[in-house]
Amino acid sequence: MIIGLVQAREARIRLKVRGPDGHEQEIEAVLDTGYTASLTLPPALIAALSLPWQSLDRGTLADGSDCLFDVYEAMVVWDGKPRRVLVDEADADPLIGMALLNGYELKVQVRTGGMVTIKRLQTIDL
Repeated sequence: MIIGLVQAREARIRLKVRGPDGHEQEIEAVLDTGYTASLTLPPALIAALSLPWQSLDRGTLADGSDCLFDVYEAMVVWDGKPRRVLVDEADADPLIGMALLNGYELKVQVRTGGMVTIKRLQTIDL
């Protein structure tokens, strides 16, 4: 289970991000259910971790405008286990999107200091 807090009306968790050389940085990221990819990181952190560039992608922002951005690869420690993710470069606070939350239940107590819990969903074999 992953636990965080609501601060300034944002659900936040701490997350470890690793570069290819094993260098690791702990970050605080905002959960954004309107963001469909996995993770955004600012350019300075991408450079500090020497994340390898993967591609250029196009996205639609909340205001409806389109933008081009660079995509990198990183390892994150998610629910206690390493997980390879694609990282979108964004000059803003780190965001965690729905792709990283896939397969998990998200609960947020929406109040200052409220608990944020992310729990792996049980799989059902039919």
